[in-house]
Amino acid sequence: MNDLKSLLDMDLQAGEDDWTPTPHGQWLASVIARHDLVEGKEVLELGAGVANHTILIHRRGAKAITATEITEELLGTARTNFEANVGGDVPIDLRVADWLHTDGTFDMVVANPPFCQSGKQNRRYFIDSLILDGHKRLRPEGELLFVQSSMADVKMSLRRLNQNGFDARVVESTQGPFRDYYFDDPTFMAEIEQVDDAYEERDGTKYETLSVIHAKLRRWSPPATAHLPGR
Repeated sequence: MNDLKSLLDMDLQAGEDDWTPTPHGQWLASVIARHDLVEGKEVLELGAGVANHTILIHRRGAKAITATEITEELLGTARTNFEANVGGDVPIDLRVADWLHTDGTFDMVVANPPFCQSGKQNRRYFIDSLILDGHKRLRPEGELLFVQSSMADVKMSLRRLNQNGFDARVVESTQGPFRDYYFDDPTFMAEIEQVDDAYEERDGTKYETLSVIHAKLRRWSPPATAHLPGR
């Protein structure tokens, strides 16, 4: 299954409480489908949702997949869709977990971090958490793969990734119009005005840029004089 149409062809079911693929998630799926990023890797996917990325990660040749969701009910949707599109005999580790709070280390972490509706005072919380603590779930030279909006400040993410030991790049970007619910939150609209190049406006329509970021952890050892637990 190598052609793009076959890779993206899925029968996905969703309940009332499930997050269906957003433009962010659809763009991340498109990039995963068109680039050799996960083949042969043991992948941790944070927030499987309806399993569209989970299915693609399998189809693109991942060695093993661990996928998480915040509740057993939401995880059930991911399980149902994965088995329906891949087969019930394909091994996958499905876990109830809150973001990075799970066990093990992996070759790659894949995520679509919440932003506008993150539920945090710092809307970048999940992006920053991934950058700061992602190494805890990664093996040496492990990788992060995630999507974010220009409104969440891509330049800041790339700068912070570099500060935290990652070599990072934007794989691909695309533009899309604002979603209606952006306008329903006046504090959100005010916040993005403080971000350079947060959006473009053409003919009265505001457009965000969605970027898929790939970051690889650099090898590093703390100096002998570093403050470490037990000292």
